[in-house]
Amino acid sequence: MNVSSDTPPDLHGIGFVLRRPRDGDAESRLRLGRHPEIYRMFGAGRSLPGLFSHGEATSWVARIAGHPAAWIIDQGGLIGEVRLDSINHQDRRASFAIGIFDPQLLGKGLGTAVTKRVLAYAFDELALHRVSLRVLAFNERAIAAYRKSGFSIEGRERESALIDGEWHDDIMMGILAAEFDARRDAPGNE
Repeated sequence: MNVSSDTPPDLHGIGFVLRRPRDGDAESRLRLGRHPEIYRMFGAGRSLPGLFSHGEATSWVARIAGHPAAWIIDQGGLIGEVRLDSINHQDRRASFAIGIFDPQLLGKGLGTAVTKRVLAYAFDELALHRVSLRVLAFNERAIAAYRKSGFSIEGRERESALIDGEWHDDIMMGILAAEFDARRDAPGNE
């Protein structure tokens, strides 16, 4: 697969690589499927089909390939995605999104490690000042991982997501470059 020179570099972490798409990724994404527990945390309801089609997998890979700051999370194979969305170089800000598609890999610290690696890229290489995100209030595992990565809760958007006929709140979180640097420089931090 051809990737232009203005795409982000591969990012290496301990036990994982954040990389651009390559041949075979659509088939790997297809095998991971769509787990209801994970997709509920993304805001999908029960009506979402359980099967992931080849067309959806191909479109997913194309979206990552065409994105200016998106990576496939590879831990011995494709397991998810991570992105910096809506990068604004004038205000030096972006939005963060991550998805790990294998439920057996949740709760093991991988999301936190990937988040910290992307934040280092955002602040060190892109010279961003701020990275923000929104997460469903019931997604306690993700909120804990974001806090471990240095994000602070900045607000709550009440009843912003309608999932299976019930309203749920979104939590807004953010981190500034100076906060990330302070955590990185603190004794005992990696």
